[in-house]
Amino acid sequence: MSLTSEWIRFGNSGEHLGYLAQMDGGQSRPGLVLIQEAWGVDEHIMDVARRFARAGYAVLAPDLFARDGQRPEALKAGRMEELKAFVDGLPPGAWGNPAEREAALAGLPQDQGRRVGESYNLLFGGLLGNPGQFLPPLLAAAAHLRGQVPSSRGRRVGSLGFCMGGGLSGLLASQDGELAAAVIFYGQGLPKDKIPGLACPLLAFHGQTDRRLVDALPQFEADMKQAGKALEVRVYPGAGHAFFNDTRPSYQAEAARDAFARALAFLNGSLS
Repeated sequence: MSLTSEWIRFGNSGEHLGYLAQMDGGQSRPGLVLIQEAWGVDEHIMDVARRFARAGYAVLAPDLFARDGQRPEALKAGRMEELKAFVDGLPPGAWGNPAEREAALAGLPQDQGRRVGESYNLLFGGLLGNPGQFLPPLLAAAAHLRGQVPSSRGRRVGSLGFCMGGGLSGLLASQDGELAAAVIFYGQGLPKDKIPGLACPLLAFHGQTDRRLVDALPQFEADMKQAGKALEVRVYPGAGHAFFNDTRPSYQAEAARDAFARALAFLNGSLS
């Protein structure tokens, strides 16, 4: 038995693009919608898709930036890698300081600075501010796994996402009454008005030093408890944002190893 992976089109008219990974052999298996970070369905997300596929899931990672199979030029893979390298190279604190960020951009070679600035402005200047726009491909991905992928047809489907995808994993769970489990890796909790729509348990992972998200956890936990919804939270001491991403300086091996094992156990219990 070997792993297969491919880019597919899905949706009512094939309007969405996604990366599908699964083991071959024709065996029935649960489905998992894997939701990207802000960097898109990059090599890291595809690698994670293959990891979960080897663990026994049919994994579909929808490309949320693609429209009719194509990304805008500024969000194509090479441009996103260039932007990610720029962000990873910023001095501590510069990410949240526009003046320092602009100074770092100005220090790049002219063409590179133009490209990185264009990608940054498109991505963080508005595209990520409207998470609802990503629901159609996410809902379609879950439906595709339930109804169109032979190996996962008729099986339970869950979701798992990182950063922006973490928040979207919870949002998808609030909108898809058939979703059986949702995992949030360092993503925003659900707004209070979306919580009543949840029909499945949530599992959330965070790094202790990721203060923006960790400081908001008590309110999210209280809102979930008040609504009678199931939420399990794990906060890793000494870890920060994106601790699971082994392609970035933020990677924290012990937290990543533990979170992967817990996510697998949670999905196994909810989707099998």
